[in-house]
Amino acid sequence: MIDLDFWRGKRVFMTGHTGFKGSWLSLWLQELGADLTGFSLGAPTNPSLFETTGVGLGMRSIIGDIRDARAVSDAMALSAPEIVIHMAAQPLVRYSYDHPVETYSTNVMGLVNLFEAVRQTPSIRALVNVTTDKCYENREWHWGYREQEAMGGHDPYSSSKGCAELVTSAYRRSYFSEGGRGQWPVALGSARAGNVIGGGDWALDRLIPDIMRSIAGNRTVFIRNPHAIRPWQHVLEPLSGYLLLAERLYTDGAPFADGWNFGPSDEDAKPVQWVVEHLAAAWGKDASWQLDTVQGPHEATFLKLDCSKARAALDWAPAWRLGEALDRIVEWYRAYVQGEDMRATTISQINHYQQALREI
Repeated sequence: MIDLDFWRGKRVFMTGHTGFKGSWLSLWLQELGADLTGFSLGAPTNPSLFETTGVGLGMRSIIGDIRDARAVSDAMALSAPEIVIHMAAQPLVRYSYDHPVETYSTNVMGLVNLFEAVRQTPSIRALVNVTTDKCYENREWHWGYREQEAMGGHDPYSSSKGCAELVTSAYRRSYFSEGGRGQWPVALGSARAGNVIGGGDWALDRLIPDIMRSIAGNRTVFIRNPHAIRPWQHVLEPLSGYLLLAERLYTDGAPFADGWNFGPSDEDAKPVQWVVEHLAAAWGKDASWQLDTVQGPHEATFLKLDCSKARAALDWAPAWRLGEALDRIVEWYRAYVQGEDMRATTISQINHYQQALREI
């Protein structure tokens, strides 16, 4: 259970705050009373959740590139944070095939730049590095991957995140742990989640945004892999895990400085077709889908996580089943189409989610 009082007044430095996940987490931290500084490139899409909900109004927003080591260091020094949450990334698999250098420089060397800035900032006690479920070497198993499984990745994006996990482990042992070469210990954990869904995602080549654009525009939905199974979860589910992990890293330190999986219940690992049909029915119009026959690059057909460690040690568990998560997405996009106050809509969903957490 998230400690609602813990975050009040805490100085938090977050990278990637203009992105989809970063915007949701920024609004949540603002509601919790954190003193929040964000460092990121500008909003990645137009429209964007960041602009639509006025995320920047309730925080210190610094526009910069994680690949610029000096800019990262200067921004962190300015905010003197107690907690760092690193979410800046090039997050798209298919984009990474066409832009491998950008993907590796952002997801690997950008992380190194962040860690080097942390090493120069004595105020920091806890650091959460957000990676992905795709960091694992995917063997198409029918059981969940555990935190000690081998890192890997078929495509540039996935392998860049596997690399990021190896960098995290090396910095943890070399610089951030007791007895390391760093000047002070920093509790460093990594958080692995994937296929997050929610309102306000307009990224290209991502299933839910593609579906909602088509349904709202009365167009046929084209899907590439209708039988591919994904561990779907609302974006607030892993974000609650990141907050819990950051709290425990701050209060308890080394025992929680490790990798952590945050994924849905096994029952919510559903095929793409199931998700499309549920969204279409919830929207309430005669939406239809067709198979996209254009040959694309390799995509994994099955990947899910074993989250028993987070359930046992962090007392973390998903609060919304997949059906409710999809209904909340439809609710969000319908409000957007109708011109409603999207900051209020998004915060309302956060509050409803927090209530669901209390009822677990």
